[in-house]
Amino acid sequence: MNVNADHEEGNVTERDLQRVDLNLLVAFDVLMSERSVTRAAARMQLGQPAMSAALARLRRLFDDRLLVREGRTLVPTPVAESLIGPVRQALALMESALGQRSGFDPAKDERTFTILTSDYFLVLLLRPLLAALRREAPGVRIHARQVDADYADVLRQGLFDLCIVPRESQRSEVTLRSEDLFTDRVMCAVDSANPEVGDRLTLEQFQTLPYVAFSGGPALETTAQRQLRALGIDRPIDVSAHGFVSALIMLRDTPMFTLVHEHLGISLTEQARLRLLEPPVALDPITATMYWLPRQDESPAHQWLRRQFRESAAAL
Repeated sequence: MNVNADHEEGNVTERDLQRVDLNLLVAFDVLMSERSVTRAAARMQLGQPAMSAALARLRRLFDDRLLVREGRTLVPTPVAESLIGPVRQALALMESALGQRSGFDPAKDERTFTILTSDYFLVLLLRPLLAALRREAPGVRIHARQVDADYADVLRQGLFDLCIVPRESQRSEVTLRSEDLFTDRVMCAVDSANPEVGDRLTLEQFQTLPYVAFSGGPALETTAQRQLRALGIDRPIDVSAHGFVSALIMLRDTPMFTLVHEHLGISLTEQARLRLLEPPVALDPITATMYWLPRQDESPAHQWLRRQFRESAAAL
């Protein structure tokens, strides 16, 4: 089937998608999400040859290469980009319709959920669930995707089941449902054996000690960093970390400090050998919030997923 004419206008018709095998749509969705045949095969629990064969069938079906290599990575073609949203919507509608008819039994059903979030929320909310999920929902798999520079695009294309981020940082124009999970204070963290810091961190130390911080680019500036800028504190970053957990781990045996959310700092105090201190400036807390698409409201599987995170947050 040649659908290039429709795709050049960004339109994919319902008839186009009806002519595609459902398993191929799933393969397409995973390939576009992972942008790697190897990772897509692992996520679908297939061999790499089978995943490569699915990509070849998709290329013949849509008369387009769909994924092309740029340097060491694969990127979607314009045709593939135009298909991502409609394919995801078609899969979600099918999943929702089947789920509402049959319900969801976590003890028996198989389902993969994609969670868009940071390592901060994974440690606090997902880690406590893992043992229970393995025991009570053996067919449920969690695909955790890091919030990164294409965060807004992922929301717009609906390539997730839950997005968990601070309410204060959510800037998407996409219509989403939401539920607040917990609040968390911002603290300072140093190595517990740091000889330069006593029982409190002074303003001078806050401004002069080497600073390690999460850095995901301007689109992912933390709420604490925005607050510091608003207070006129231009705190240079000496070391950039691509995760909140790695920022904490790097403090050990150094004079550096970082800003950390209190629940995460407490959970890693022993492993990362941390000491938590009140910041010398007033910083507002954050509100951890889960977001989902309106079409997922009535899905029994999705309601079950939200309940798991709600209960995990309550246990904090």
